[in-house]
Amino acid sequence: MTQCWGPLEITPGLWRFSLWAPGAEHVTLEIDGAEPVTLISDGGWLHTEAPAQPGTRYRFRLADDVAVPDPASRGQSGGVHGWSVVPATSYPWKYPEWAGRPWEEVILQELHVGALGGFSGVAAALERIAALGITAIELMPVNAFSGTRNWGYDGVLPFAPAESYGSAEDLKALVDKAHGLGLMVFLDVVYNHFGPDGNYLGGYAPDFFHAEADTPWGGAVAVDEPAVAAFFRENALMWLRDYRIDGLRFDAVHAIGNPAFLDQMARDLRAALPDRHIHLVLENEHNEADRLAPGLYDAQWNDDFHNVLHVLLTGETDAYYVDFADRPAERLARCLAEGFIYQGEPSTNQDGKPRGSASGHLTPSAFVAFLQNHDQVGNRAMGERLTLLTSKEKLRAATALLLLIPQIPLLFMGDETGSHAPFLFFTDFHDELADAVRNGRRKEFAKFSAFADEAARERIPDPNAQATFAASRPEPGPDAAEWQAFYRGIIGLRTRLIVPRLKGAQVIAAKAVGDKAVTAAWRLGDGAVLTIALDLGEHPALPDHAGEPVCAVDGRFAAWFQPA
Repeated sequence: MTQCWGPLEITPGLWRFSLWAPGAEHVTLEIDGAEPVTLISDGGWLHTEAPAQPGTRYRFRLADDVAVPDPASRGQSGGVHGWSVVPATSYPWKYPEWAGRPWEEVILQELHVGALGGFSGVAAALERIAALGITAIELMPVNAFSGTRNWGYDGVLPFAPAESYGSAEDLKALVDKAHGLGLMVFLDVVYNHFGPDGNYLGGYAPDFFHAEADTPWGGAVAVDEPAVAAFFRENALMWLRDYRIDGLRFDAVHAIGNPAFLDQMARDLRAALPDRHIHLVLENEHNEADRLAPGLYDAQWNDDFHNVLHVLLTGETDAYYVDFADRPAERLARCLAEGFIYQGEPSTNQDGKPRGSASGHLTPSAFVAFLQNHDQVGNRAMGERLTLLTSKEKLRAATALLLLIPQIPLLFMGDETGSHAPFLFFTDFHDELADAVRNGRRKEFAKFSAFADEAARERIPDPNAQATFAASRPEPGPDAAEWQAFYRGIIGLRTRLIVPRLKGAQVIAAKAVGDKAVTAAWRLGDGAVLTIALDLGEHPALPDHAGEPVCAVDGRFAAWFQPA
């Protein structure tokens, strides 16, 4: 019998319930209102068939009398420690013909569903987002986590939408509405670890993890085990197929440590959905260009772009910015020309070990560039945005750079309204775990000079406080209308001049022309030439250039365009 994770409808009203539990001697299925049924063992898998309807609650009970949810639950009732719910078998899609949009058309905005009021809150914002010219939203992880608020990276049930965000049908309605507006929907998925509360897998499937392989979150996920690899492959396919998600961003794949698994995942997903535009993006501290080969992943989040721009914009060189403090303009030029800044050079943040591989052969669109995202704002102690860390003129210039270079741009929610609201790290843990998270958060910032003493660290917001979550909603800044008009204008330029010519773009040259100034040029797919100049110094002086000037921002940024 072919096994699969999660409930499977055999015939109308009859479902197969399966659990991979090689470490369990005896497991029963409990269906709410029915007599328990003992699962049949089949080579590490346990299964049974039972009558059920969509909405029926069920769970598994282990021999030690511990009740556990289905690890592939499609929905929960009562949180991650509660009952799993049999899913609906169909959804009335309004735009079933939607097949996505080409990668070159992607202009992303990252959103946190909880901070925007759940799936319905995001759906309500879609018209405004589309009107700016953004073509894709990227949802931070939406899978079930402990409590009612979380960034999503503490998820423990990867197949189940978080109850506090809404139902599976609410998420499908969001995706459907986005497609009707021409918006793609990306989803951040976490396959490198599980959260600290509500993960029962180790109790009945210890082979799901390599206990001897350390990660920041415990034993490494054993993706070399076929059942474990299938768990994540089926999860990715569920989002793409059942929810009609257009793209996935794979979180921190360097912590998975298995390139073969990653490459096979990409091949499997593309083979399963050959008639749609499916976009696959990595977060990978190792800067592995091999993962971005044709037929694998479209792009990688380019932390190098953010880090060097942050140094140029703010002057900060603490912690991981130390790798970008020296000759930042030269480093930015390399990023614009070749994608990765670190291509095998020693990294202070990697204990002096080499980081990265050669990337100059890759197309510019193999890199997702950003000035801010959940990590780079939320992993600051006080969650400050760039609107509070640099001048408006410098930020406008850097934003124009982000939106007009041939790399794929990503914005963070609130950027487009000049938000001053922080985005803080928040959780909803309790008791000893809450204390551990709060104290760990404060200890993490002891290496920063501003938080070297204990009194300063006590001012760091408590991640578990309701007020910390409430403060993280992206309220518009005092000059929101001006920022919106600015974004709309620059995105319009990208849409008109860059996007149609992006496929086949190649760098001509990029160089530093001052301590904080760069110029760069690209030959676009149709032979047209795009040239940009950026100067973030105290006394900016942009060079003259031949060609049609298409954008000038506060004397700090300019772009010229020469048609083929």
